[in-house]
Amino acid sequence: MITHMGEKASTRPSWDEYFLGIMRMAGARSTCDRGRSGAVIVKDKRILSTGYVGSPVGTAHCDDVGHEMHTVTHPDGSQSRHCIRTAHAEQNAIVQAARVGVALEGATLYCSMTPCYICAKMIVNAGIVRVVAAKEYHAGTRSKEIFEEAGVAFELVDEITEMYEDMK
Repeated sequence: MITHMGEKASTRPSWDEYFLGIMRMAGARSTCDRGRSGAVIVKDKRILSTGYVGSPVGTAHCDDVGHEMHTVTHPDGSQSRHCIRTAHAEQNAIVQAARVGVALEGATLYCSMTPCYICAKMIVNAGIVRVVAAKEYHAGTRSKEIFEEAGVAFELVDEITEMYEDMK
């Protein structure tokens, strides 16, 4: 508890809560309303990189021109729809670190939901050793399997699964 003269006592957030809060703020910059997601990559309690869902630099944003939707049919017959105009928050955070020469070996990534399979593979190859997701992603099973196989610690904060209106 921190107190100042005449003020109520407050409780400091844990480091995970702190970085999840920053991740949410990064996500507020997203340019696709299908996933206003953010990502923060941290090592030794210091932010290395942030990212949010957005179109490549200099290209049109979903919020301005609409989505570029892709339907995936899964082996069990279920379908999921994905906007492919944008790069995911995790991808943008990893690319931003690479762009400015920041190594991610041994880092923790905080993200809005369980990373997709492509992001999971990038996370493993970037040397990130821990992933903290605020909620579940409907297609996150394979990601969690590769994290386990590669020795990346995965922590899910809330069991809520991200859902979209056009999911079948």
